Amino acid sequence: MRSAKPLARYAALTGYIDLGRSLSVEPVQLLRSVNLDPAGLELQDRWVPAASIARLLELSAAATGRQDFGLRLAERRRLSTLGPLSMGIREEPDARSALRMLIRYQHTYNEALFIEVIERDGLATVVLRVETGEPMPVRQSVELALAVIHQLLQHLLGDRWRPVSVSFEHQRPDDDSTHRRIFDAPLTFGGDYSGIVMYANDLDQPNRLSDPLLRGYVRQALDELAAPEAPTLEQRVRELVELLLPTGRCSVEQVAQSLGVDRRTVHRHLAKSGQTFTGVVDATRAELARRLVASGRHTFTEISEMLSFSAPSSFSRWFGQQFGMSPREWRKRSEE
Repeated sequence: MRSAKPLARYAALTGYIDLGRSLSVEPVQLLRSVNLDPAGLELQDRWVPAASIARLLELSAAATGRQDFGLRLAERRRLSTLGPLSMGIREEPDARSALRMLIRYQHTYNEALFIEVIERDGLATVVLRVETGEPMPVRQSVELALAVIHQLLQHLLGDRWRPVSVSFEHQRPDDDSTHRRIFDAPLTFGGDYSGIVMYANDLDQPNRLSDPLLRGYVRQALDELAAPEAPTLEQRVRELVELLLPTGRCSVEQVAQSLGVDRRTVHRHLAKSGQTFTGVVDATRAELARRLVASGRHTFTEISEMLSFSAPSSFSRWFGQQFGMSPREWRKRSEE
C-alpha cells in the first residue's frame, strides 16, 4: 500500500481570511474550491491534507495577483501558532536547541514540511522542503515556511539579527520588494535549495527569553503531548470525513484520493477494525451535529448545510431519530 498523503494543521492558515479580504478576493470561496471548510479555521489543531493548503495558497496568489501572498500571510503569524511547541521553543537556551526542537517535533504541525541544518566553514544553512505527496507548485508554501523560520530566529536572537543570505529554488518574482523587506538580506532565486544562511556562532547565542527552571517541565509535557506516533489510516479517514462533510463531497472516492490510496484500500482497512465507510460518516455526522447544536454559534439552517442535508427539516428529523429530541430541545438543555 502506498503511504497516506501528509497532513497539516489548520493553524498554517492563521490570518488567511483577513488577508484575502484585504486584497479584495473572497477567501471563503477559495477555501471551498479546494475542499476546505471555512468554519474549520477556528479549529487550529484540526488536520487537513497539506496538498489542499498548498493548492489554496497558489490559487490565492493568482487570484490576488500577489506573488508575495505566502510572505504576507507569514506576517500575520505569531510564535503561538505552533501550538504547544511554541512553549518548548521559547524556553530553549539558544537558537541551535530551538531549531533542533522544531525539527524533532515538525510532524506535530505539518507532515509535509522537512527542515535540516547544515553547518560548514562557519556558516549554518537552514534548508527547507515542502512535499505534499503529489506533483504541484509549492512556491507560496515554501515562502510562508521560510518567513516563519526567519521570524522565529529574530524572536530568539533579537530584531537586529540578520541572515547572511536567503535562497529560493523558484524564480524571482516580478516584484521582490516584500522579500527584501522581510528578509533584509541578499536574495538568490533559482538556486539549488530553499533556505536561510546564517553565521554558525549565531546558533549558540543565548535565548533572552528562556527560563531554565521551566525547560525540563516543558520538554516533558511536549514528549507526552506529541509522541511521534503516525496516525493510522482509520484516523485519517475520520479526519477527512469531518473535513469533507460541509463541502457536500464526502465520498469514499474523494477520501481515497486525498489519502493517495484507492477506495478498496480504504474499505479494507476499515473492515479490519469492524467498520464501514458509511458507518464512519454516520458517526462523524452525529458527533459534529451534537457539538454544533450545543455550541449555539450556528443557526440550525447553517448546521444543516454544514452536515450536507438537503433541507433544515431533513436535518431536524434525522437529529430527532439520532438523539430522541429536536435540535432546539438539545440546545436548550445544553444551555441550562
